[in-house]
Amino acid sequence: MMRVDSMLPAIRQRRLVIGHGQQLTEAAALLSDDARHMAVVCDADGMMVGVVTRTDIVRQIQHCQGCACTTMCADVMTKEVITCRPDQMLEDVWSTMKQNRLLCVPVVDAKRRPLGLLFASDALEALLSEVEYEEELLRDYVMCVGYR
Repeated sequence: MMRVDSMLPAIRQRRLVIGHGQQLTEAAALLSDDARHMAVVCDADGMMVGVVTRTDIVRQIQHCQGCACTTMCADVMTKEVITCRPDQMLEDVWSTMKQNRLLCVPVVDAKRRPLGLLFASDALEALLSEVEYEEELLRDYVMCVGYR
């Protein structure tokens, strides 16, 4: 059984944080890369207070007049966020992500400080890799090759 913390190096590489008092245009700049879907919004103490997604930005931009959008991230962020902790089982987190149709979830520590983002594709790849390894072990056992 694999835990989320086994993927921390990749999760930390995708850590994308923005302050709750920063403008939405700054979040848009952070999320302009194709591989970035979500920024974690933190308060002054570094605690997660919500997330801003590309969808949130697009939804808000339709109300802005020209390029002078001064909306703050805190005004459009999603406050009720599904998160996970490093000590959780990856399979459980994957089930939650699948059930809620999430592309990624923030990984937070016990004080709700963001560690990074877990992407559904990475979770699925790790889980499939684990199953493939178990299959190889079982095949070797059945064929009397022994364990590796």
